[in-house]
Amino acid sequence: MSCVWFIPVIAGISFFLTAQLRKYALSRSLMDVPNARSSHSTPTPRGGGVSIVVAFLFALVLLFLMGRIPLAHFLAMAIAGAIIAIIGFMDDHGHIAARWRLLGHFSAAIWFLAWMGGLPPVEVFGIDVSLGWAGHVLAAFYLVWLLNLYNFMDGIDGIASVEAICACLGACLLYWLSGLDSLMWGPLLLAASVAGFLFWNFPPAKIFMGDAGSGFLGIVLGGLSLQAAWLSPSMLWAWLILLGVFIVDATFTLFRRLLRGDKIYEAHRSHAYQFASRRFGKHLPVTVTVGVINLFWLVPIAVCVTRFGLDGALGVMLAYVPLIVLAVKFHAGELEVPLVKN
Repeated sequence: MSCVWFIPVIAGISFFLTAQLRKYALSRSLMDVPNARSSHSTPTPRGGGVSIVVAFLFALVLLFLMGRIPLAHFLAMAIAGAIIAIIGFMDDHGHIAARWRLLGHFSAAIWFLAWMGGLPPVEVFGIDVSLGWAGHVLAAFYLVWLLNLYNFMDGIDGIASVEAICACLGACLLYWLSGLDSLMWGPLLLAASVAGFLFWNFPPAKIFMGDAGSGFLGIVLGGLSLQAAWLSPSMLWAWLILLGVFIVDATFTLFRRLLRGDKIYEAHRSHAYQFASRRFGKHLPVTVTVGVINLFWLVPIAVCVTRFGLDGALGVMLAYVPLIVLAVKFHAGELEVPLVKN
């Protein structure tokens, strides 16, 4: 039975649920009020990313019942994603100490890896390298970093949604070209879940994603990359390329703040995309540029890795060099110089 009808259904669920969440947030005054560390200037409802969570978890249930994904993959992604979403939801509505959040994040990552088999062999310069238990530990940190960086990068209208959709649709193209059609439904339906939300989140945003949605996207995208890597080692490199905009900006900013001795758990607005949005005076050009970089730079390199023999490590380096240049150009990790009024 065809699953094509899932796509509009899942997008529709996300769309209508986001509308209801916006009404709920407005009625309960669950607003993101601008402050000195914000990249927006108007109080905006938050927590809309819950619609992505609900829509995609429903999609996973349908895929499992239709026999499109095995039980282990269903349990890995659904439970790990739900744990992260619940932690994010609680943090959106109050505050959870950083150490407890981190404990929950690692618990979800370990759960996912236990069901998925850990880190698959990694292909480096044509040689499959199995890292054993060290690889599983590395994979746990990889998942935790992805879900946190996705939270860090969800700071201007539409950027996290556009990144997820581009990465997912790029992965679908790679799977189709590589004969891995069975893997397409996960990223395709995640893209549909995000698309329904993006209608409300596109600049100027009518509702924000919140930690529940951004953290969920981070761990699910990381999970999809490991799932694909078990069938084709080059796919892990391809996913790292597809997520390059977020990985480079967040990682470069983190290291720069660490070297300066900043408290990295404190909110800030020193990512390259945040500096860029202030330079242009609006969010739309930056969000659109992220989509353009994905479609016309990162996706072609990922295709070269999976279809034309480009080594994955070299592909990542090729993809990341211009992104690092952009991070430097837009002062990623630098202290914001306050404007002095005469």
